[in-house]
Amino acid sequence: MEGPSSFCASFLTIFLAAAAMTAPAAAQTAGNGGEAASHWLRCGALWDGRADKGSAVLQGAVVIEVRGNRIIGVSAAERAQPTGPVTDLSGLTCLPGLIDSHTHVLLQGDITAEDYDKQLLKQSPEYRTILATINARRMLSWGFTTIRDLETEGAGYADVDVKLAIERGVIPGPRMQVASRSMDVTGAYPLLGYAPQLMMPKGVQEVDGADGGRRAVREQLSHGADWIKVYSDRSYKVMPGGVLDDIPTFTLEELKAIVDETHRQRHKIASHANALQGVHNSVEAGVDSIEHGGYIADEDLKTMVKKGITYVPTLYVGEYVAAGRAKEGATVWLEMRDIHEQTFRRALKAGVKIAFGTDIGGFDWHIDPAIEFGFMVKFGMTPEQALHAATLSGAELLGWSDRIGSVEAGKLADIIAVEGNPLTDPAALQHVRFVMKDGVVYPSLDGGAPAP
Repeated sequence: MEGPSSFCASFLTIFLAAAAMTAPAAAQTAGNGGEAASHWLRCGALWDGRADKGSAVLQGAVVIEVRGNRIIGVSAAERAQPTGPVTDLSGLTCLPGLIDSHTHVLLQGDITAEDYDKQLLKQSPEYRTILATINARRMLSWGFTTIRDLETEGAGYADVDVKLAIERGVIPGPRMQVASRSMDVTGAYPLLGYAPQLMMPKGVQEVDGADGGRRAVREQLSHGADWIKVYSDRSYKVMPGGVLDDIPTFTLEELKAIVDETHRQRHKIASHANALQGVHNSVEAGVDSIEHGGYIADEDLKTMVKKGITYVPTLYVGEYVAAGRAKEGATVWLEMRDIHEQTFRRALKAGVKIAFGTDIGGFDWHIDPAIEFGFMVKFGMTPEQALHAATLSGAELLGWSDRIGSVEAGKLADIIAVEGNPLTDPAALQHVRFVMKDGVVYPSLDGGAPAP
């Protein structure tokens, strides 16, 4: 007789099979000799994202030729001579598929500790994985053709399975890089505050000591993680002068060992570091990205530039959780909003690499993550800089600059189209009307799935 876990696993298999049957067909058709025939997109305007352009002005009407999963070329509309099927996007602006470098498809919001604890205690990993497949499809519908998912929050290596199901065409979703379990030191990460005799689940892999860190890196990579992620600080408070202080988690020795082991195995490492000491230790250890970075000292910004460390600021989520966490007693989150804005402005002025990331999953999955663009522009970026953060800068962070991030010949056919001009109105990016990933067109969700 099947137990509850077996039943959930069976249900998940049926769900994924059904999702595969409803996945959209490729936009192109096979030609002679089994080769894919070309398909053309007629765009009213184009922002191609190419780094060599350096222009904040849209190109006029163009026709993009797509064959298989690649872009063959881009031509001015008046010179193009399509010889096959054409998709008319003449009323829309085309641009590269967007990249969100900080997501959590297995998390459904965690304003308060109760929100988080309920998910780990009352939702099985199988159920959470089913929700993750819906969230992945939402991201695609919003125009995010690539994401970096930064840990499962207690759901083990379920993100690896979601990624593989997408890659194999079982379910629709964005291209993914995943960080699986993440790491923190003993006693520093939820679930916390329960009776000591209870063995509670944890949202991370607890790791202590340099050798323990190396062992955890090896274990996670062996199970399919693409990235390693560490939590480098906790317990924030505002010091005189607006400095956001913290309690660092790992020692510098521990962090250096984890970073070294990750890089030795040709992978990258992200650090959740929100304040003074966690950021400093992470930068000194040589991580590849700082996540959140509510406060970063000027000297650490200089070191980030020198070492090429990317800043993924996740601005909107801080605004989203602040009131709820303050109501629970953590009023520091209200002060952190202004500190974060000033840090972002200083990082931009210092020339730090900035990649677009939202931390969606930390906020509700019915909110379009493109809302982040408005905050980036409000805090000092031009709309074009914000778009570059979500295209070429994201591609560079993921090590995929040769395949995604711009609309040009040879790149993967990740193309979206929006109403209006995103170079003058960032809110246009919340109105995606066309999504192509890998040469396949995906219909919109018409409002998305019901709330879990």
